[in-house]
Amino acid sequence: MNGYSPEFPLKLDYSGGAYRLTKSYTAMIRQNLKNLLLTAPGERVMDTSFGVGLRSYFFEPMTPMTYNNITENITKQIEKYMPFVEITNLNFHGGDSLNGTDHVLGVTLSYRVIPLQTADALTIESSAGPL
Repeated sequence: MNGYSPEFPLKLDYSGGAYRLTKSYTAMIRQNLKNLLLTAPGERVMDTSFGVGLRSYFFEPMTPMTYNNITENITKQIEKYMPFVEITNLNFHGGDSLNGTDHVLGVTLSYRVIPLQTADALTIESSAGPL
């Protein structure tokens, strides 16, 4: 085996097993973080509290209260399921009806992986198309 976990989306690659694998801890952590943010609570079997469910927020009115709820949910989920990740910054973008982007919301999460002493950022956007 020459990787850490299956890379998503799954693609056949018989060089290290049946599927292509993540090749570094940082790539695996980034993938797991994205999975945590996009999984809806109740979606994961045997652990119904897992997941932020970001997609459900994309159809909420973009108010300071909604942003606060998203921030709080992300923080709690990361503390519970990925305590080795420290959030360094969380930005929201889109939702601007003046510029014609009121149908788009983006979340950029900047984080640090404490044991590896590495920093990275993950951006997830919603629009008319798929995430």
